[in-house]
Amino acid sequence: MTRLQMFRALMLALLALAATPPALAQQVPLQDKPFAEHRIVLQLSDGDARKQALVLSVANNLLKAYDPDKVAIEVVAFGPGIDLLLPGSERRKQVESLIAQGVRFDICLNTVDTIERETGKRPEFIPSATPVQVGVGQILFLAENGYTVVRP
Repeated sequence: MTRLQMFRALMLALLALAATPPALAQQVPLQDKPFAEHRIVLQLSDGDARKQALVLSVANNLLKAYDPDKVAIEVVAFGPGIDLLLPGSERRKQVESLIAQGVRFDICLNTVDTIERETGKRPEFIPSATPVQVGVGQILFLAENGYTVVRP
């Protein structure tokens, strides 16, 4: 292989690499709701019990206002908001009821990692929560894919 051929092959490889979109921070696929007419992501970044109750209320009201098959709801919890998804949460039954109705609850693993670094103990979260590496990245990903961001 001549130098020119090697150069061309290298340039083609670099062009192919540049044309490949960067890997998304989130590997969680979008919800499988082909008939959803509305897509909402609820941001939960607050540990306040009233705000957590409000997020659950909004999700519940959306399910009542729209047929559950016609609305995709995703709650993304990060920072102090992950308290809602810990096993000892007083609202765990409400969360699990919403999950049973098709609402997805994402938990930010960066927050979980930070808590582990600061306390020396990794917090457990409810098994029905969907782990995402970057909570805000998940919100951005959803917004870029047609979801309306709501921060109650």
